[in-house]
Amino acid sequence: MSMEPYEGSLSSLADTPFGYTLSMIGGKWRLVIMYWLVECEIMRFNELKRKIGNITDKTLSRQLKDLEADGLIVRTEYPQIPPKVEYRLSEKGKSLYPLMEAMCEWGTKHDPLD
Repeated sequence: MSMEPYEGSLSSLADTPFGYTLSMIGGKWRLVIMYWLVECEIMRFNELKRKIGNITDKTLSRQLKDLEADGLIVRTEYPQIPPKVEYRLSEKGKSLYPLMEAMCEWGTKHDPLD
């Protein structure tokens, strides 16, 4: 892993590749949502809510919209009654899998409860 200083012009961490990556995965819920989409591949809103646990409808809805806007998930709406909406990782979202896997390996190695 290269932690070399960014060569481009920048005024803050947000202007670096590292900062961009943090903006994609940062926050309390983004990686949690993406984790469950890795595990289950395709999920509906209420399935995600059940798996995540302590998250409000409003927060989950906002996070899903933001993840979709960032191109990390794909939302598919089916024209039926009642409405059916499914979420899955996009190719861009799937490309974060190695990072998530590395985080799991780090957690396994350094978990004080093991």
